[in-house]
Amino acid sequence: MEHFNSTPLQIDLRRHLRENDEDRDLTRLICEIADASKYIINAIRTGDLGMAGTSNLYGEKQLALDVLSDRIIIKRLRHSGVVANLVSEESDEVVSIDPDNEDKFSVAFDPLDGSSLVDVNMAVGTIVSIYKGGNLLQPGRNQVAAMYILYGPRTTLVYSTGKGVHEFGMNSLMEYTLNYQNIRMTGPARIYSPGGLRSKYTPGTERFARTLEENGTKLRYSGGFVPDINQLLIKRGGVFMYPHLTDAPSGKLRLLYELNPMAFLVEQAGGAASDGRRRILDIEPDSVDLRAPVFIGTPAAVALAEQCIREEEG
Repeated sequence: MEHFNSTPLQIDLRRHLRENDEDRDLTRLICEIADASKYIINAIRTGDLGMAGTSNLYGEKQLALDVLSDRIIIKRLRHSGVVANLVSEESDEVVSIDPDNEDKFSVAFDPLDGSSLVDVNMAVGTIVSIYKGGNLLQPGRNQVAAMYILYGPRTTLVYSTGKGVHEFGMNSLMEYTLNYQNIRMTGPARIYSPGGLRSKYTPGTERFARTLEENGTKLRYSGGFVPDINQLLIKRGGVFMYPHLTDAPSGKLRLLYELNPMAFLVEQAGGAASDGRRRILDIEPDSVDLRAPVFIGTPAAVALAEQCIREEEG
């Protein structure tokens, strides 16, 4: 049985947004980010893979491609005419463009998630979260759109404006055309992608992982958040987790740049996302660098994770 609809028509991204009656400025913003990705994929294919010699806010060494991708997206957003504020995972401050204009949008983004995988030729991606107005410190449920772009064997773009989840592929002319619309996650979790050291799992997470394995769930983990979430969506189910660890109770992934946009997309596809105790999209951020654990994917699997944590850890 087909669980999401493919299309033989060559519908491009802008046309798809127009036909779904999206706000004109939001359409422009999404298309600006799509255009920026064309320069990023070219940089990945041809650029210097060496270190840039700088560190980001979190003390992680930046690859040259991180810096370049960040600059490409910021330049496009600055000149889009529709952005109030923006913040990048690679920076330490909000960039204010028209901060008091509530008719514009604020954007949080990770310009090149998984960039350490580039030099070993594994898939990486860009993740974007969009809010209306100037406030970036809102719960993820208030997002008006979220998207990611996967730079793999094929370059694909997945977006949602709250009207389903749709995938576009980059063609030979570097145009994004519709592959699938209204992607839905159905069925049990046949695959799982576990981040973090198993030896540092808490009792609830360990029980959850063991239960999945006893039920025949196969481990499929790339080390990249974008390809692993994309795998869950395109395979129509599964679960990704980067849990709270004994030495890192807040996990690793950041709420604004990674968890909120992916949770929005997965929920729009019929999935669920939790920090183990509460819905990711209900978390109230108090800073741009807030981290949280995550269990995201098929609703039954996410509910099982919450049950294991509740029963083992109180």
